[in-house]
Amino acid sequence: MENIFSSLPPLDEATGLVNVVIDTPRGSRNKFKYDEKLGCFKLSRILPQGFSFPYDFGSIPRTRAEDGDALDVLVMSEAPLFVGCLVTVRLLGVIAARQTEKVKTITNDRLIAVPQTPSNKPRIRELKDVEAETLRQLEHFFIAYNEAQGRRFQPARREGPGKAMQLLEAALKNYRQA
Repeated sequence: MENIFSSLPPLDEATGLVNVVIDTPRGSRNKFKYDEKLGCFKLSRILPQGFSFPYDFGSIPRTRAEDGDALDVLVMSEAPLFVGCLVTVRLLGVIAARQTEKVKTITNDRLIAVPQTPSNKPRIRELKDVEAETLRQLEHFFIAYNEAQGRRFQPARREGPGKAMQLLEAALKNYRQA
């Protein structure tokens, strides 16, 4: 069965921007995930009381990250999008991180982006343009989110759009080789 991730391009050819499919809207306690076998989004987990996604969360079609899933992207939108929404984004950068579950540690970087449409150009162009406190809060969210699931998430550094594009290129290659 063809699925949404195998039929959508990872990049918008007309603009060069990155395509992201939203799986979890900003403000949601419900984490959704695309089920390739069923061909629909499915509830993955409900976050504990007091937790909600600070921004929209999704992934880039036709990519494969180290964890085996499509490459994750946090989309800093001003209002929540919806599950399954395709949004073109400008990559701002990445929060490089390691994630440990039981005894296995993997790289689980978090790409950060902003929506961009022909009539909505973002003010923010790079991760360094985002307020330091906002970035600290995002890192704290990922630490707490993973801790609630029995994992350890350790942010290592913040890098700009060039590094985010390198990670995207590697994830595109991993998908083609799978």
